[in-house]
Amino acid sequence: MTGPVLDTRPAPGTARAVALFCHGGTVASVEPPKERALSLVRMRAIEQFVAAAGADTGLTTHLLRYRVAGWNGAAADAYADVRWALDTIRAEHPDLPVVLVGHSMGGRAVLRAAGHDGVTAVCALAPWTPPGEPVEHLRGRSVTILHGRGDRWVPASLSEEFAGRAVAAGAHVARFTVAGGHSMLRHAHRWHSFVRDVVLAGAGLAPVPADVARALDRPAAERVDVPL
Repeated sequence: MTGPVLDTRPAPGTARAVALFCHGGTVASVEPPKERALSLVRMRAIEQFVAAAGADTGLTTHLLRYRVAGWNGAAADAYADVRWALDTIRAEHPDLPVVLVGHSMGGRAVLRAAGHDGVTAVCALAPWTPPGEPVEHLRGRSVTILHGRGDRWVPASLSEEFAGRAVAAGAHVARFTVAGGHSMLRHAHRWHSFVRDVVLAGAGLAPVPADVARALDRPAAERVDVPL
């Protein structure tokens, strides 16, 4: 088994913030992720889109490629790899804000890692958040979630339940739903633009998107199910 890998796209000038992108996977597998796996291809496309949009702002981006494709129960391999990536990033950029982006299993991993030093915001896309997934460490953190209403792989009800518990724990949560399923292929540009706006705002490089600001102004119970 080889170690995790960070594919890095440095800011053209002085780096002012970092975004870490984490792709999806499967429940159990000790095989390495396939290079052509849809989850990796989709996250690479989103990372490239955000990197291009943030190049002039000083945003450095990293795409994490896990050791293995599975979460693997208590081993939580994707979470372990995200923590490794954050330690690596903090060693190189100890004072820069870090925004985490994850899809599906990667969404679960980045939400778990949100309490890591230097993380300023988390953007979770159709996150796989089983009942009982911890939320206490999210207190005071900025958490934005986008989930397809027609998702058959990871039902949107899971992230709604998770978001509700995170709000109760003191997290600053805005959860949105959009037409489409788990692959983020339907209305792909909407997913890409949403991540771009959330990442740049979470990094302190752009204003908070109007949709997110309006959602955060709603009563707590209404922040967790906002149609986009």
